[in-house]
Amino acid sequence: MKKLVTALQAKKIDKHTIENIGIPGVVLMERAAVATVHHIEKIASHKDNILCVCGVGNNGGDGIAIARILHQRGYQVAYTMIGNLEKATKDNEKQREIAKGLGVKEVNNNCYSEYTIIIDAIFGVGLTRDIEGNYKKCVEDINESPAKVIAVDIPSGIHSDIGSVMGCAVKADMTVTFGYEKIGTVLYPGTEYSGKVFIEEIGFDKQMEQEFQHIVYEWQDVKNRLPKRNEYSNKGTYGKVLVIAGSKNMAGACILSATAAYRAGAGLVKILTPEENRVIIQNALPEAVLVTYDADNLDETLVENAIVSATSIVFGPGVGRSETSKQILKILLDQSKVSTVIDADGIQLLAGMREYVVPFDGVKAKWKLGNQFILTPHLKELSDLLGKGVSVKELQKNIMSICDMVSENQNILVAKDARSLVLQKEKCYINLSGNDGMATAGSGDVLTGIIAGLLAQGMNDYEAACLGVYLHGLAGDEATKKLGAHSVMAMDIVNGISHVLKESYLNH
Repeated sequence: MKKLVTALQAKKIDKHTIENIGIPGVVLMERAAVATVHHIEKIASHKDNILCVCGVGNNGGDGIAIARILHQRGYQVAYTMIGNLEKATKDNEKQREIAKGLGVKEVNNNCYSEYTIIIDAIFGVGLTRDIEGNYKKCVEDINESPAKVIAVDIPSGIHSDIGSVMGCAVKADMTVTFGYEKIGTVLYPGTEYSGKVFIEEIGFDKQMEQEFQHIVYEWQDVKNRLPKRNEYSNKGTYGKVLVIAGSKNMAGACILSATAAYRAGAGLVKILTPEENRVIIQNALPEAVLVTYDADNLDETLVENAIVSATSIVFGPGVGRSETSKQILKILLDQSKVSTVIDADGIQLLAGMREYVVPFDGVKAKWKLGNQFILTPHLKELSDLLGKGVSVKELQKNIMSICDMVSENQNILVAKDARSLVLQKEKCYINLSGNDGMATAGSGDVLTGIIAGLLAQGMNDYEAACLGVYLHGLAGDEATKKLGAHSVMAMDIVNGISHVLKESYLNH
């Protein structure tokens, strides 16, 4: 598990390290410069012509120090300053003074195309307004040059908290950041500007990690967090998933969800669906226990009995938006005591039940759902849940705004996008697995089954949602590796689950 930081947190770490731990800022700057030079030397030769483009803040100070260290190691390097030098920080001024004393070349009116490597040290974290004027011209010149570009801490012009482009931004081949990765380098479009990101330790106090709530998973987390299998066990040991899905002669979604639950490790999967789907499901997934209902005359007792016997529940894939489906959802909302994943048509039905999901009022969206409910909307469905005041375009522009909107709710929200978020109260997981090949019908149905399968095995609800999203993306990555992004179908993602878990088992 890796933790991410906001601009405010990054500045707080710096301040704490300098004022409370006692490490001077110029020492941190020196360590940052040495760490960055380590990565530069992996791609540079003494024939390269290197330019460090430096702002007047501490990020610029890092850049000047980088130029000085490269100079002392015999590289062809110069640095240039951009911005009002009268506003330079003390550490920036100190670095210029040292560089001058050692004869490091400072240049003006640069032709960026002359350089083979450019170091971007213009802005660090905390940029809050669009880049304009000379700064904009500088960024554009860097991007138009044929040079390899290394960004210091974060590419200049990328908002460190939401990943947006602030007017324009440096397109880096590599970013070297310090202590912790910034949220803006993992979110789109910031991740596309960051290149390969390297995180370097420079002496920050790890005790502060307890305050950071933004996390991402790495491959090791699959092995560490996946529910263990016991030699002495039976199907009951690994839980019973109830999948309430499908509508008349529409069985595909529930087959995908139920199969994914089995592939994720559930001991038994029961499907509750209209009678018309019986033959299709029995042929496609004979391993599932099948209970059917009359979609025109629902027996509520049938639904209630199925709920009582379940360890975890899925509701929504392919159920349609009929009164019968709404009736089942109402029973679930009022009676379910176990972890319940609501998706697809279930989300749309829920959006119309404002007694449970009060619309966003400009401050918070206050939903009256227990913490056993896990909602998995894509951004259009989330927009409908939040109400007319929140558009899909707004959510796409700043997906992190969702964190604050739903922070007072007990239930878990999985906001599905190219970088999906898993949210509960102040906690935020950002998913880095997956690819564009997964933009295919039924992909979300597979996710519901994976999460429910993990829940059935006794995982904590929030961790099951996070790991489920991560596994779903890894399975999609495996499917795309095997078939190519254009050819992936939802069942290929289901099959990818087996490969991922097999690798986890073999490497455990």
